[in-house]
Amino acid sequence: MTVDVPRLEGFAGGRWGVRPEAEGEMMEQHDQRPWAVHYGPGVPAEIEIPDEPVTAGLARSAQRFPERIATDFLGATATYAETEQAVRRAMVVLSGLGVHAGSRVALVLPNCPSHLVAYHAVLRLGAVVVDLNPTYTQAELEHLLGDCGATHALVWHKAVERVLPARATTPLETVVSVDVSRDLPTLSRLLLRLPLKPARAKREALLGTVPSDIADWHHLVAGAQGEVPPATVRADDLALLQYTGGTTGTPKAAMLTHRNLVANLVHGQAWAGFREGEETVYGVLPFFHAFGLTFCLNLPGHIGATLVMFPNFDPAAVVQAFGRRPATFMAGVAPMFDRIAATAEASGKPPAEGFRECRLGFAGAMPIPPATVERWERLTGGLLIEGYGMTECAPIALGNPCAPTRRPGTLGVPFPNTDMRIVDVDDHTREVGPNESGVRRGELLVRGPQVFTGYLNRPEETAHQLLEDGWLRTGDVVEVDATGWVTLVDRVKEMIIVGGFKVYPSTVEDHLRLLPGVTDVAVVGVSTRAGDHEVLAAFVMESGAATPSVETVRAHGEQRLARYALPRRVEFVEDLPRSQIGKVMRRQVQEMFSHRDRD
Repeated sequence: MTVDVPRLEGFAGGRWGVRPEAEGEMMEQHDQRPWAVHYGPGVPAEIEIPDEPVTAGLARSAQRFPERIATDFLGATATYAETEQAVRRAMVVLSGLGVHAGSRVALVLPNCPSHLVAYHAVLRLGAVVVDLNPTYTQAELEHLLGDCGATHALVWHKAVERVLPARATTPLETVVSVDVSRDLPTLSRLLLRLPLKPARAKREALLGTVPSDIADWHHLVAGAQGEVPPATVRADDLALLQYTGGTTGTPKAAMLTHRNLVANLVHGQAWAGFREGEETVYGVLPFFHAFGLTFCLNLPGHIGATLVMFPNFDPAAVVQAFGRRPATFMAGVAPMFDRIAATAEASGKPPAEGFRECRLGFAGAMPIPPATVERWERLTGGLLIEGYGMTECAPIALGNPCAPTRRPGTLGVPFPNTDMRIVDVDDHTREVGPNESGVRRGELLVRGPQVFTGYLNRPEETAHQLLEDGWLRTGDVVEVDATGWVTLVDRVKEMIIVGGFKVYPSTVEDHLRLLPGVTDVAVVGVSTRAGDHEVLAAFVMESGAATPSVETVRAHGEQRLARYALPRRVEFVEDLPRSQIGKVMRRQVQEMFSHRDRD
């Protein structure tokens, strides 16, 4: 059974209300998915996913809210009507360059209005977007461009030199340079020309060396004439090739359809009760990451929100923006929320009134400490909830309800239309039953309309990850209580086997963080000469704090951990390697100390 999303008829207590006539239908759905009892008011267990491309939302918003500000880039604004016209001109440019339905177009860009415009133009032509990190090395970009088969690339000025060599070794034919400084406000562009040290530093950060024969994006768009009709795009057509390490660490392209992306938008709108034409969304996450792409690049246009873009994460700039154009919603990772709150507190002034506009923060990619939740909610008066997903889910599959019943530090429950199974870590064909407390522990499997169709040109890895009947192996070990509430335990691939016993790094880390002077810690398994594994803890300490010995760490660990889970090695580092969005990369920590052992 499916039902329409309840009509947006009233806003109370931070959520939209549900139609009285839908209550009976929702009760029946809750029987089918028992965890739906945890949903916020008005959130159905099943939602009909529109049969439309992901670009349809922006086109609708341009018709409904033409004069509303669509984008704000450090003060440079564009209305929905202006953004729609820019997309149409970009379609003319791309079509003239040979982009057509099925083409693969790489966007090697930071967050900026040109990124959003190019993204929608590519998709409206029926082509496929490949969003790549513009800070990747030449070798990384060359490998990914060859793997995805992109024939065209729109490239940040600073990255052009790193992309051009790929024309000789990959299908890449056309490279267009994008000067991000052209997206800045007029005054900011003028200040860049000043013969002053700060202006030179800013120019060097934004601009690179571009050969004279490489076309300029802004010049092409400004000169575009005529119209190019959008292609007929079906919901099940491929929209995006999104690179991910998945559960193996090898970069591979997840194939995401328009339906996958639209499903996450519809889920998110129902889950959070977004008010169409009224929200302001902060784009602090990189657009090239699955989390940022959905919540910053796709969501605002779908709900007619104003998107405030940041080219990189700068807590001071975010705090300043709250005083100018406050966010009502922001997606990010735990360290972002903590650093923004800390910056606001360190100013020595009362929090800007704008912070009280932020009704909802959504955190993902890593567990969020309760202290961060408390700090953010004290600053804003809104909620900070945690969600869970992966690139293969476009990317969200589970979330905490947008209500005071959320549980910080947990993943929450499956989104609408989404099912889950808990299976044995060593045998995914065997479902795990509850223990005496009614808790099930095992690998999480999910199924829903947001789940991808497979990896590009990797049938064996697709078969390993995507099981029969659409079940996706997440590679994460979770605990699920009797009501369906999910808590993350750890990654299957990062689990450490010591003497045949399973050690979950997150469990060990959570306890070791309580040691005096510890800022952060990563726990990994390293091989021993005997062929077994041992637990290694890599600590980041506060400035001036005493470094604990192995004996001290083990004595502390014995309070809550099994002896086989206690670290046998302790290392100290200035910082832990992190991904672009701030997630600790345990694999790199493991490699770091494995190399030291070999040396």
